[in-house]
Amino acid sequence: MAVRRVVPNVRSEAAQESREFYGLLGFEEVMNHGWVMTLASPSSPAAQVSFIAGDKTAPVVPDMSVEVDDVDAAYAAVRDSGAEIVHPLQDEEWGVRRFFVRDPNGRVVNVLGHR
Repeated sequence: MAVRRVVPNVRSEAAQESREFYGLLGFEEVMNHGWVMTLASPSSPAAQVSFIAGDKTAPVVPDMSVEVDDVDAAYAAVRDSGAEIVHPLQDEEWGVRRFFVRDPNGRVVNVLGHR
């Protein structure tokens, strides 16, 4: 299994202000579903940050997102380790398959793969 990118998620009700502020640092909006907006560096597209008002289908806002090339294998490894699954593995309408897990520090990690 390979990690494709890691994205910090910031719980925020200030999407417009965040877009403007991080725009000063060179970030541009690459995704906006209304409840989640992702900004990325045009020169280094894997350098991203997301701002989330509230997750559409999950009970919590994750602290970070980790995109992997095989989310089913990641889910099996995490489940078999006994880690707490916070949100079950499922296909989302916006084109990702994902689950949330709590890490040893208490942080919630959104593990995903694009379909």
